[in-house]
Amino acid sequence: MFSQLLGSLSGVLPFIAYFLLAMGLLAIFVRLYTWLTPHHEFALIRAGNPAAATAFGGALIGFALPLSSAISHSLSLIDCAIWGAIALLVQVAAFRVMRLWLTDLSERISRGEMACAILLASTALSVGLLNAACMTY
Repeated sequence: MFSQLLGSLSGVLPFIAYFLLAMGLLAIFVRLYTWLTPHHEFALIRAGNPAAATAFGGALIGFALPLSSAISHSLSLIDCAIWGAIALLVQVAAFRVMRLWLTDLSERISRGEMACAILLASTALSVGLLNAACMTY
C-alpha cells in the first residue's frame, strides 16, 4: 500500500513545476495585457465596470486555453514555456487587431459598453480555442 501511495505521488513534482510555470506565464500575460491596453482594467473593475471585467475575463480564458494545451502536449518545461509565450503573443495580437477594427474599443469599454466587451471577450475566446487546437500538432 505504501508503494502505491508513493507511485501516486510521483507526479507531484512535475505538477508543481508545470503549475508554477503556468502561473508565472499567466502573471506575465496579465502584466503585458494590462500594460498594452489603453484602458485600466483593474481600476475599471474595482469601480464596478462590467464591460472591463467581461473583456478582461475573456482575455484571461483565451490565454489559459492554449496554455493548458501547451501543458498537455509539451515535451518539457522549456517546450511548454515556448508555446506559452506563443499563446501570449497570439492573444495580444488578437487585441491589437480588434483595436484596428474598432478604434474606440478602449473608450467604449471604459464607458461600460457591454457590446464591445462581449465582442472582445468572444474574440479572445475564439482565438484561444483555435490557438489551443493548433498546438496539438
